[in-house]
Amino acid sequence: MRKVYKLQDLDCANCAAKMEDAIRRIDGVQEASVSFMTQKLTITADDARFDEIMKDVVRACRRVEPDCLIQL
Repeated sequence: MRKVYKLQDLDCANCAAKMEDAIRRIDGVQEASVSFMTQKLTITADDARFDEIMKDVVRACRRVEPDCLIQL
């Protein structure tokens, strides 16, 4: 399953790159892209576990950028 989420308060391109790396390391994620310019997260992950994976994505992003919100 592939979904696009809007990000809020992503401060810099470096943080976006760190978030992208952290998301790609999560089990079940096939592809991930975080764009600082458009403030969007595009993720492709296992359909059966998508909600569980998104919880891990939110946690990983909070560790990198505590103020950034993913609008689920």
